[in-house]
Amino acid sequence: EEIPVAFTAFMALGAYRMSRQQVLVKQPKTVESLGSATVICIDKTGTITEGRPAVTDVIPTRNSAWSGRDLLRLVGSLEASSEHPIAEAIVRAAGEQLLQLTEVDGFQSLAGRGAVAVVDGAAVLVGNQTLMEEYAVPLGDLVARAEQLAGEGKTPVYIAINGALAGLIAVADPVKSTSRAAIRELKQLGLTVVMLTGDHERTAQAVAREVGVDRVVAGVLPEGKVAEIRRLRDNGQLVAMVGDGINDAPALAQADIGFAIGSGTDIAIEASDVTLMRSDLRGVASAIKLARRTMRVMKQNLFWAFI
Repeated sequence: EEIPVAFTAFMALGAYRMSRQQVLVKQPKTVESLGSATVICIDKTGTITEGRPAVTDVIPTRNSAWSGRDLLRLVGSLEASSEHPIAEAIVRAAGEQLLQLTEVDGFQSLAGRGAVAVVDGAAVLVGNQTLMEEYAVPLGDLVARAEQLAGEGKTPVYIAINGALAGLIAVADPVKSTSRAAIRELKQLGLTVVMLTGDHERTAQAVAREVGVDRVVAGVLPEGKVAEIRRLRDNGQLVAMVGDGINDAPALAQADIGFAIGSGTDIAIEASDVTLMRSDLRGVASAIKLARRTMRVMKQNLFWAFI
């Protein structure tokens, strides 16, 4: 009976030491899993990037009846009902241009794809290419423009009004200054680092190149993130997941260890095993190092206790 007590005490000590580094572990037993992790999956927006994107381009379609200001006002009105960082960026841009936002009817958030509502009597659809394809909205020449923007690390957001493509908005989210160093540390620890994101493939690849991530799974809905984590676990990997948003909660729950960014949503924090009080991925590397050290010292002490 003394061995499990000692085991638990060491893990509790490890959890305490992590808390002093602003890493909160809900259950001491998580320390053991953390020290054994082999793969870490990381969401992009708000985790690798700042999570405070800004609008860089508003592009109406050729011969559109809607100007750039019209589009920004309509989309800003719709996105005022959303909590997504991209939505907040669009609302902020509309405010900076002193545009008058209006109440919307029938707002519906479509996880991992966008949102829809009625604004000033017009049915407005805002989201990614997958959402436009679901609603059979022809994208025409804007696909090439969206690809170009994505290659620059920007996220293209399509806009359809009354079933017809009206334009797109590009949003850029700067990479956190600490992300590259954090990912380098994780790779030095022998972990395989995977970026999981619902963002455009080219946007995700551009960010991955900047921070040194080797493997990207892009354009996935929340259930796609869960499926990828399940696949990794079925292949014998012990998987940690880092995220901050509502869309990350199912993946955080599916992973062996879920890390939530403390500045993220309550749902993500609730679904996680570990909370990073600072919005800094280096906390993940520090937690893994400390967990490994704790388990190593514990095993050494138990060995000498047996002797």
